[in-house]
Amino acid sequence: MKKSFVGLIVLILVFITGCQEMAEINVNFPDGSSQKYVLTEADTGNNIKGGGSENKEIEKNGEIMILFTSDVHCGVEEGFGYAGLYRIRDSLEKKGYTTILADNGDSIQGDTIGTVTRGEAIIDIMNELKYDVAIPGNHEFDYGMDRFLQLTGKADFPYICCNFRKEGRNVFPAYVIKEACGLKIAFVGVLTPETIITSTPAYFQNEEGEYIYDFLGDETGETLCKAVQEAVDDAKAEGADLVYVLGHMGKNSALGPWTYKDIISNTEGIDVFIDGHSHDTDKVIVDNKKGETVDRVAVGTKLNCIGYSHITRDGIIEKTDAWSWPNKDNAAELFDIDNEISEKIDHITENTDLELDKVVARTEVDLRIYDPDKKDDSGNPVRIVRKSETNLGDLCADAIKDQMNADIAIINGGGIRADIEKGDITYGDILKVMPYNNKICVIEATGEQILDALEWGSRSLPEEMGGFLQVSGITYEVDTSLPSGCISDDNGLCSGIEGDRRVKNVFVGDTLIDPAKTYSVAGINYILTDNGDGFAAFEEAKIINNSGKLDNQVIIDYITETLNGVIGGEYSDIYGQGRIRVTE
Repeated sequence: MKKSFVGLIVLILVFITGCQEMAEINVNFPDGSSQKYVLTEADTGNNIKGGGSENKEIEKNGEIMILFTSDVHCGVEEGFGYAGLYRIRDSLEKKGYTTILADNGDSIQGDTIGTVTRGEAIIDIMNELKYDVAIPGNHEFDYGMDRFLQLTGKADFPYICCNFRKEGRNVFPAYVIKEACGLKIAFVGVLTPETIITSTPAYFQNEEGEYIYDFLGDETGETLCKAVQEAVDDAKAEGADLVYVLGHMGKNSALGPWTYKDIISNTEGIDVFIDGHSHDTDKVIVDNKKGETVDRVAVGTKLNCIGYSHITRDGIIEKTDAWSWPNKDNAAELFDIDNEISEKIDHITENTDLELDKVVARTEVDLRIYDPDKKDDSGNPVRIVRKSETNLGDLCADAIKDQMNADIAIINGGGIRADIEKGDITYGDILKVMPYNNKICVIEATGEQILDALEWGSRSLPEEMGGFLQVSGITYEVDTSLPSGCISDDNGLCSGIEGDRRVKNVFVGDTLIDPAKTYSVAGINYILTDNGDGFAAFEEAKIINNSGKLDNQVIIDYITETLNGVIGGEYSDIYGQGRIRVTE
């Protein structure tokens, strides 16, 4: 009986087709014995790791859809939402496609759900979505190195990165190969070396302040490109038919020589470059080292786009692009999508919503980090807080100066993350604006150190940069017709300034700044003491108040105490109060 039963099992397996993925089943025989059998996706007719479809009779069409997300920043219910992503993947699986789901970094930080759970809730959701592979973004490290490694250890999917090293050795595999529909598809991970300064530099150091982690950030970019090329070559040597690079690199020229273009132009063998970090939605074609064209595609932020790459049954990449949802309304809610992911998110958030929904203040004006009128080529709002003054930037800097009783306050535009709409302000709204829980401190700095910091923060203009400084108690001008004379070391920290300076006419109050005079400067530890965004001007400055107060709490205290709970007309101009003038 057992022999005929086995024959039946084998006969079933022969007639079911699909893609190559291993799984195990236990067969119970009528005589009470059992035996374990190894099946492939061809046996099950279903993508075991992917789509969430419960229909085991789906006939696979032999084609693959690679789906990818990037810079989600905890926007679990924004854009398509994770529930919408689940619905898309499930729908493709039911149509017979085999799906592979990848994330391009900066997923666990950026909104209240990440801040309250220190990233864990996002990993739980990504596990539920059955992600197949991910790379770290620079903000994956914002809860500290120990926490980052805890979270990646909890993930049911591999993290990869060819240039994240500890003491000269890779922390993660440089690549991973996924087998589907008879093809071997390699994913190579690479992360911008500016991570050391755009997260907290201290997280990459030992107790003696020595860097033990690095991202191959030499000033020529050659070492980085070599690491990518070696990973591509190794994957091909292992039999990879196609190579996708998951890169958290960005497009801004200030990131050179570490942009996606730098990597593609100096390597060969990459079929598609999926990029993130700069939150753009550009799709461009770049020539590689051999003159062959490579598609580079990016999918914005907060799930306003979901990327896809369609591979035919012949192993040809038919199209790589993105579905876009740049609307304010959440697609999953608008279309009443209710599935396992929406239920998971509801369960996670129900215990935090009451606290986050508490009204702490009110604003009579809209407070902005995005331009209310301008859109980019993809219809997404243009973020201005990283390249010009805004009223929310003024408010945050004023709050720090007021609460710390300092002469000057500075705050990096990259630390101000969300608009606040006119009306009631909740604790959750403030947490969205400042989700990092940075601590506020006060240093004693010379006018020369302050001038150096302003110069460093303005080096990328007119392009945006997270280190662009919003200010209080001080005004300055930036002449962008002059090239930046800022010099950085191998770790991306400012190591000097040469030539003519872009920053001019700097006033503290109504008085021209004195380079030899000392001033009290308030700000977050990220900038003032931890070299965040590469600021090194204050390394020798004396700390005169290490309060330990969190940035978001300082904002609440300023609004409720100093402004008596209401933000009024003094902040009505979205483009600020004239503290920063940028000229060409």
